[in-house]
Amino acid sequence: MDTYGIWSGLYKAMDWIMKLAILNILWILFSLAGLIVFGFFPSTVAMFSVVRKWMIGNEEIPILKTFWTAYKREFLKSNLLGIAIILVGLVLLLDFLFLQRFHNGITSLLYIPFLIVTCLFVCMLFYMIPIFVHYEMKIPQVIKNSFFVVLMNPIPTFFMLLGSVFIILGLTFVPPISLLFSGNLLALLFMKPACNAFNKIYVKHRT
Repeated sequence: MDTYGIWSGLYKAMDWIMKLAILNILWILFSLAGLIVFGFFPSTVAMFSVVRKWMIGNEEIPILKTFWTAYKREFLKSNLLGIAIILVGLVLLLDFLFLQRFHNGITSLLYIPFLIVTCLFVCMLFYMIPIFVHYEMKIPQVIKNSFFVVLMNPIPTFFMLLGSVFIILGLTFVPPISLLFSGNLLALLFMKPACNAFNKIYVKHRT
């Protein structure tokens, strides 16, 4: 038995667990530092920025420095994206309340297109932050391109949706672990398929 290999693997696993825990704590603290309303989106963008660097091979980056740099640099722009997301979410919520309030034969026909639009919007959310941190784009471009990436990657998007449901359900059974593992797990879940999708699009455009 290769004892050295076992200890090396264990060390790497513990190292990654610690990195993920530190990242999640930073995400929570910086969200709170912005009074949640103004801190959530910059903190989320900063977390995805760190995960993106891990995905492209920069595994030894200083987590705090990288996180803080992205948080400061993207504070305003990420909040503008957050406002756009919240506004769309509010419109969908109002539509849902309208359908519930005026439930009849005609409005029942609107449920299916409403569910399709809502599902599409949720899937677009999986790619908005990855696109935001991966490319230099204006907010309308981020939203538009997230739509096209969803259409071009239905199967990975489905597994991202399924995985996020499992992660959220799992965390509800063990709430204390959310302090160390919550946003970071979702960032890993979304960023890897997103990077694969970006690479596929890049290769397709070059050929």
